Amino acid sequence: MPATEELSAAEQAALRARCSVFLAGHGQLTAADLLADIPASTVTDRYGDGGVVAELEAEIAGLLGKPAAAFLPSGTMAQQSVLRVHADRRQRKTIIFHPMCHLDRHEGEAYQRLHGLTGRPAGDLDRLMAVSDLAAIGEPAAALLIELPQRDLGGQQPAWEDLTAQVEWAHGQGAAAHLDGARLWESAAGYGRPPAEIAALFDTVYVSFYKGIGALPGCCVAGPADILAEVREWRHRMGGTLFGLWPNAASALTCLRRRLPLMPAYLGHARAIAAALGDVTGVRVVPDPPQVPMMHLLLDTTPDKFAAAAHHLAAEQGIWTWPQAMTTLDPRVQRVEFSIGDATCTLEPDRIRDIIAALIGR
Repeated sequence: MPATEELSAAEQAALRARCSVFLAGHGQLTAADLLADIPASTVTDRYGDGGVVAELEAEIAGLLGKPAAAFLPSGTMAQQSVLRVHADRRQRKTIIFHPMCHLDRHEGEAYQRLHGLTGRPAGDLDRLMAVSDLAAIGEPAAALLIELPQRDLGGQQPAWEDLTAQVEWAHGQGAAAHLDGARLWESAAGYGRPPAEIAALFDTVYVSFYKGIGALPGCCVAGPADILAEVREWRHRMGGTLFGLWPNAASALTCLRRRLPLMPAYLGHARAIAAALGDVTGVRVVPDPPQVPMMHLLLDTTPDKFAAAAHHLAAEQGIWTWPQAMTTLDPRVQRVEFSIGDATCTLEPDRIRDIIAALIGR
């Protein structure tokens, strides 16, 4: 039998469908599961106006303490739109962000190619951005983008005092402060503060619904009404104002109400898992302890051995872990991203420890 990383996407999907235990996130969500989150009483919108879209936007604006919010079909579109607005208003093109920023690493440089914006990384790849990194920049910026938590650093986020100092620096330079809050719900649990208290630091905030919340794809940008009016125009220009956005908005509303209250419990389970992994040789938790309901695991194994072990767990024990690991600079060390959700919480930390130990042959 081939290792999991050698399977086609269809073969991986078939193998996953046969599993009954899922280690990360909310587990196997079928089309029927996702559609069940759309109430039969849902009121449809028309080109993003009215219905459940307006209901979701009002709920997000209230939850984040902002005057207005707009629903968009993707975070890539959302953040390009709002950063373009900030840039145009200030007649500046530079956006400052961490070198591991999602906008720069995972979106094909769209902010540059489509909107003519210039990215300015601040700080080092392997640590959080600091005020000292920002103070070294003399170039006038349109916006400072802060991602909470920093996904590619295992879900790390700065101390509250450091966060506020970074935002104050941006405002002191005449730049907007924008929050990439794709995982703001998890971030709020980590800070022990309501989302509105975090959002209050920023001019504009982006939040996602399909990640930790587990809804259909979609997101919102929240902020001042005049900025959101321009974001809506960019949504239209970029093809995001579909005839009906209601299925995704309804799913978001349902899942937000269900899972946002569970984020502190997810965080508690993440920390219990990290503690259980503490005595497993060959496993390192990043960060340890987890700061939000996610973490990265560094595993002492090779890509082939990891894939073979993951395939064995799936095929022989019905346990789905990861189809493959992320490589690191050391070929003997693999990295996986571990998000905590409903499926994870059905498993005791000791059982999770044993499953992860099996991935490295222990």
